[in-house]
Amino acid sequence: MNKKTISIILLVIFIITTILTVANVFLDDSNTQLNQTGTLTIDNKTVHYEKAGKCLEVIDGNTIQVYGVGRVQLTQVGSVDSEPNFSQAKNFVSDKCLGKTVYLDIDDKNPKDKYDRTLAIVYTNDTDINKALLNNNLAKVSYFTPSEFKKGEV
Repeated sequence: MNKKTISIILLVIFIITTILTVANVFLDDSNTQLNQTGTLTIDNKTVHYEKAGKCLEVIDGNTIQVYGVGRVQLTQVGSVDSEPNFSQAKNFVSDKCLGKTVYLDIDDKNPKDKYDRTLAIVYTNDTDINKALLNNNLAKVSYFTPSEFKKGEV
């Protein structure tokens, strides 16, 4: 083999190794409570969750992809369709959730929407993401019925 062929082979091996390493970082969740119920304390309030998993992707300001769960729609939170709030909401959720373990309080009365997304209040270790979006004017209240959550409760 000539030097050019060897260089190409080594480059391909390097690229494959890099891709596998990056994929492993996103899929490796050392949290032992993966997809189990539990409680968190956020703003001096105890909250309960039914599932937990790593946020793999932020679709928009109120929809995320969670490992082991699928697409999750932040319940009672509607994305703002106009700029700059649309981009700001997505960036906010990315900063808070992407690559981190999120905890889901799934709506017991209406666990899925018509697009088969899980409806939930999303928490990180220290933040109620749904409430933070509303409090920062990055989203509007969007109530789903039926729901275990009262309108405006988030």
